[in-house]
Amino acid sequence: MTPAFSDKHSVIEELKRAATQFVVERNWQSYHTPKNLAMSVAIEAAELMECFQWLTVEESYAVKNDPEKKIAVADEIADVFCYLLNLCDELDVDLAAELERKMKKNAIKYPLPSRNE
Repeated sequence: MTPAFSDKHSVIEELKRAATQFVVERNWQSYHTPKNLAMSVAIEAAELMECFQWLTVEESYAVKNDPEKKIAVADEIADVFCYLLNLCDELDVDLAAELERKMKKNAIKYPLPSRNE
């Protein structure tokens, strides 16, 4: 089955619309406040961390070769992403523009090492 969305062909605005439509269809808008969405991002991120709790570095890389574990991790990543999309939508944050702005800020804060290092 070919997914409706893929990284290579998706636009963030389309993903925001899909995440928002899911919320609207269930009449969850009153629960999707910025505070609740930010908390939900943290909760889902903790669930993602739980997938890797107690694993060695090598075991954490091996997750990609274990279909059951990979699906569990992908589910949690998708939950985090969905809540982030909803939060961006609620606060009118242009995620792509903010990523670009932040990467430029990070490049100044963490410059490339000189060739002598």
